[in-house]
Amino acid sequence: MHIAVTTRPVQPEDEALFHRLWPRLSRETVHRRFHAPVRTLPAGTVRYLVTVDHDLREALVAVVGGEVVGVARYDRPVADPSTAEVAVLVEDAWQGVGLGRQLVAELTSLAARRGVRTVTATVQPDNRPVLGLVRRLLPGSTVTPDDDVLVVTSRLDPEPVSEPPAPDSPLTTASP
Repeated sequence: MHIAVTTRPVQPEDEALFHRLWPRLSRETVHRRFHAPVRTLPAGTVRYLVTVDHDLREALVAVVGGEVVGVARYDRPVADPSTAEVAVLVEDAWQGVGLGRQLVAELTSLAARRGVRTVTATVQPDNRPVLGLVRRLLPGSTVTPDDDVLVVTSRLDPEPVSEPPAPDSPLTTASP
């Protein structure tokens, strides 16, 4: 089953929504995203996560009923803006319905339009759902072991260059 939800660029005003999302995440979900048993999310970290320039740093949020239920982000270095590191987090109650797939597809499409040609992600070896998602969405990706994680590297096909969307404009609007 796949359910499309409304997504939009993250905004600094989403800080309270991120704080409300945190208690709805299981320890396993937090560990898979941060690769560590993070118990609390400091206010400074939340501020950093919701403050992006919509170019070198971008984040999309999935919103249902006024609450953030998923986040996908990329960060690309100034020295090589053709590469970006990608990370995704989906609230436990929304896992398995295609939300991660939707967020990754929208984020990688946006990144490609902005000139990103290679994305990387750090994935735990036992995270089969994410590894399956990578195989489906980004065929041809390479997976390289690195200590206790896997580094996934994927090439993106170029898309027409576009300006970053305004922070308050939805990238997609889909009914749940």
